[in-house]
Amino acid sequence: MGFLSGVKDSADKIKDSADGAKAIATGFAITFRHYAEQQLKLKPSLTIQYPEERREQYPRTRWRHALTRYENGLEKCIGCSLCAGACPARCINVVAADNTDENRVSPGERYASTYEINMLRCIFCGYCQDACPTGAIVLRKDFELASYTRADNLYTKEMLLEPSLSSLAEPGK
Repeated sequence: MGFLSGVKDSADKIKDSADGAKAIATGFAITFRHYAEQQLKLKPSLTIQYPEERREQYPRTRWRHALTRYENGLEKCIGCSLCAGACPARCINVVAADNTDENRVSPGERYASTYEINMLRCIFCGYCQDACPTGAIVLRKDFELASYTRADNLYTKEMLLEPSLSSLAEPGK
């Protein structure tokens, strides 16, 4: 009986070796197939080489907030605080001040002397953009919002305000 059990053990070892070789061959075949598809461009690559290449954004994408200006350089924001009232996350703070003839910031009676958005609380719903009667606050497709400190995520009016066309026309800007 010893001889037969030894033959059976040898047969099991050969079968295990054959199964292992089959598994390795299957793995190599899959790897080679994917390699050949990429090298011969049989299938397009799904990998985007960010930041050199950028994936196309969806039409309704909403990311970074921006305060816009009129063509003459005046701010569109009139300090009405409707954006802050519409915000479900309560991340917008607007403090209004009166315009004077000497210091005209916006075309209305008032302007936003302080405009802050806490980006850590923002849920990017776009309600602020929808509520704004003058179109002053818009959400752009700029999605690179990472920062190293919490304080950097409190966006002030100076950070949100887009440059005026006259300042862009100056040399060196």
